[in-house]
Amino acid sequence: QVQLVESGGGLVQAGGSLRLSCAASGRTFSSYAMGWFRQAPGKEREIVTGISWDGGSTYYADSVKGRFTISRDNAKNTVYLQMNSLKPEDTAVYYCAAASTVAALEEDAYWGQGTQVTVSS
Repeated sequence: QVQLVESGGGLVQAGGSLRLSCAASGRTFSSYAMGWFRQAPGKEREIVTGISWDGGSTYYADSVKGRFTISRDNAKNTVYLQMNSLKPEDTAVYYCAAASTVAALEEDAYWGQGTQVTVSS
């Protein structure tokens, strides 16, 4: 089992940047694929990005390609989400997730408690 704690959310103007962090507990962090999801008010949770256990494979939703970058530091048990060129439609609660594979993130994952990101226009 792994426990996840997100940080780094906040209020930013459109066009600005934020970096989210997700710290994981446990010695097996490096064996998990990691991902970021988001849920906007009145909408379903959606996957934003995922990264394989070794960082060798990544996935991005079309809506964030070219603007968001996921990375991980297995020595620090941490995964990051660098968000650039933020738009008001990026406003949501962002959740960190861990699963056996990137594909499994949407099926069977451990979840963090979420961090709010608000982008003002």
